[in-house]
Amino acid sequence: MITTTAPSPVTAVTPVKSDNALLKALRLVPGVLLLAVIGYAGKFLEHFLNTYAKAHHWTFPNIEYVLWAILIGLAMGNTVGVPKLFEAGVATYEFWLKLGIVLLGARFVLADILKLGGISVALVVIEITLSLALMTFLGRMFKLKPKLTSLLAIGSSICGVSAIIAAKGAIDADDEDSSFAIAAILALGALSLFTFPAIAHGLHMNDVSYGLWAGLGVDNTAEATAAGALYSDAAGKVAVLAKTARNAMIGFVVLAYAIYWAGRGQAEAVTNKAAFLWKKFPKFILGFLLMSLAVGFHAFSKAQIGSLGNLSKWAFLLTFAGVGLRTNFRDMSRQGLRPFIVGALGEILIACLTLGLVIGANRIWGL
Repeated sequence: MITTTAPSPVTAVTPVKSDNALLKALRLVPGVLLLAVIGYAGKFLEHFLNTYAKAHHWTFPNIEYVLWAILIGLAMGNTVGVPKLFEAGVATYEFWLKLGIVLLGARFVLADILKLGGISVALVVIEITLSLALMTFLGRMFKLKPKLTSLLAIGSSICGVSAIIAAKGAIDADDEDSSFAIAAILALGALSLFTFPAIAHGLHMNDVSYGLWAGLGVDNTAEATAAGALYSDAAGKVAVLAKTARNAMIGFVVLAYAIYWAGRGQAEAVTNKAAFLWKKFPKFILGFLLMSLAVGFHAFSKAQIGSLGNLSKWAFLLTFAGVGLRTNFRDMSRQGLRPFIVGALGEILIACLTLGLVIGANRIWGL
């Protein structure tokens, strides 16, 4: 008699996913190191060239490390490109930007925020209203698609790429429309790094006035921060404050557009407005305010405040390197001309209008 033994049950072994948290973190390391190397190279070039020029009695313009880091990133990103190994880490530049802004709160006392914040909010409301109206008019004049016009208006009035990404899903815009809008905003943001400081030097603007203008007139938070820092450290602080006030409005503006397009049957209706606003609100602004509040209550010593300020500079240095690496002019050139024309005309007019607002505020309040 032949007996058969039932096969023993096979225990299924669940493979360990390779995409665990540790491996994901390790994938970021090469790119973050690249950001650090480019940022440090920018600081090295600033120090080396200034020292060399003084030693040899040259007349050489003082080019800030901010610009050197961006230029090195631009040169690499638009020639050899960013190898795939580094892409994930380079994409963290927005995280370093937000961390830098939070840490920068340690260098603001609450009184400064209340004074400049109040002026900034008033100017931001005017800037947003003018930008939305102007971009909508130009988009219709150049016969852009309505949702592309909406994305350009939102991006130029609030915080550039972040606002466009937040609005894309809310108004159910096409990927092509968001790509066009993002390309236009990025190209114009890169140009602002060179034009804003040059114009401000020509007008002999003080640090506070220029910082307000950069925060109001430059769309992307990274570029606004860089444009302010290119002028002076004090101007950079004010630019961050003004830009933070703009960023805080993102939820309200995107909500208004979501309701508008839902009313036309071309976007999903917003059922819970409070939850929508909280989802879209940039949380790093709360970190900035809490950090400043902690300093106001003497939670940190002077040495610790100095260390936090230095950490914010290093975080921004990684950000500026990332701005250069992520700005690819060849990709932008493929997006078409009309969005760039509308964006360029709008940005020039917005820059002029915000400059007029800041000059007026300076005369009234003596910034």
